[in-house]
Amino acid sequence: MPADELPEDVMAFIARRIDSVPHLEALLLLCGDAAVHWSDETLAQRVYVSRERAAVLLADLARLGLLAPVGGAGGGYRYDGSWDTGGLMARVAETYRRHLVPVSRFIHAKSASGAVHEFARAFEFKRRD
Repeated sequence: MPADELPEDVMAFIARRIDSVPHLEALLLLCGDAAVHWSDETLAQRVYVSRERAAVLLADLARLGLLAPVGGAGGGYRYDGSWDTGGLMARVAETYRRHLVPVSRFIHAKSASGAVHEFARAFEFKRRD
């Protein structure tokens, strides 16, 4: 199924807020068990990335308002579903479960496109005043 045939609200969410497949998988894990406080070490073991990469994933998702930092002993993050008043995350999870390949391709294409644009911006010349 092509990405343009997937639910529009789901794909718009992914386009705006998901930078990589590990970001999506991390978000889905935390959403699936919102009571759990996730550390970078725990997440790293679940999504098969380094602890450093897991820390970046958690920080990125928190910066977007999708996760909340947990204070106190152990710290970590938890899913913050306060933004999801319409049940979008359930639709995201279902779409990803049923259409893993097209969703993953969409994310990879978006990521590659962003990387190319970021690379090109590095070579932009600024006009002298």
